[in-house]
Amino acid sequence: MLVLLACLRLVLSAILALLLLFLVPLAAHALWWWSRDDKAPDWATADWSSARLLPPAAAAPGAVVRIYAARVGRWRGIFAHHTWVVIKEAGAPRYTRFDVVGWGLPVRQDAYPADGRWFGNPPQVVLALDGEEAARAVPKIRAAVATYPYRAAGTYSAWPGPNSNTFVAHLLRAVPAVQAALPPTALGKDFSERILAPTPSRTGIQLSLRGYAGLSVGLVEGIEINLLGAVAGLDLRRPALKLPGWGRVGMDPAGATETLIAPTPST
Repeated sequence: MLVLLACLRLVLSAILALLLLFLVPLAAHALWWWSRDDKAPDWATADWSSARLLPPAAAAPGAVVRIYAARVGRWRGIFAHHTWVVIKEAGAPRYTRFDVVGWGLPVRQDAYPADGRWFGNPPQVVLALDGEEAARAVPKIRAAVATYPYRAAGTYSAWPGPNSNTFVAHLLRAVPAVQAALPPTALGKDFSERILAPTPSRTGIQLSLRGYAGLSVGLVEGIEINLLGAVAGLDLRRPALKLPGWGRVGMDPAGATETLIAPTPST
């Protein structure tokens, strides 16, 4: 009887933890999301223009690497961000943007403005590299784009992956010098066909059941628990909570602003 009661307490504790860590934040964020009156009603009327985070390429003669994240559209914005990578070689006259999308051939180049809004939602900076550090990373990022394993038509899966965030996580793993943690709401970032692998930043270990569930522990990622793509966790290095729906609440991740060049109006 004592063993049965102990097991029952354990189950109840697990259910309570599930409610506190996952369902309550998601429900609260859903209510907030639907209360907004600035959401684009559909793809055709959404604003996809530049958010003016980047200066004109001619005004930034050095090499540039950016990782951006923006909320996706409609009801999916409750749960997820879309992430992409922008690069520029030193002296290049333009930026190059790489995304993965869910129609046609998944990997796209320059399909949207480099710092464009996504479904009307402005992007946030996940990682900013400039100068020599960016110059060393750019050719490795190009090589990683070419080796992305899910680039054939029909390989994209919105949930649990591989999707746009799986793509950016692949680029991070392929370029060890680029250490960044994608937002906890980058659904699909934890998709992996390997049960045990390095975290995208290569500063820790990730346990993944093909993105349906998992655990990540790393210097850059902190502690993240993945359940059906939703992530809850804690960043101790740059103190912040990671909550389903809401994402990161606290300090910006390392690398998001440390080397960010000052934006000027695009022309």
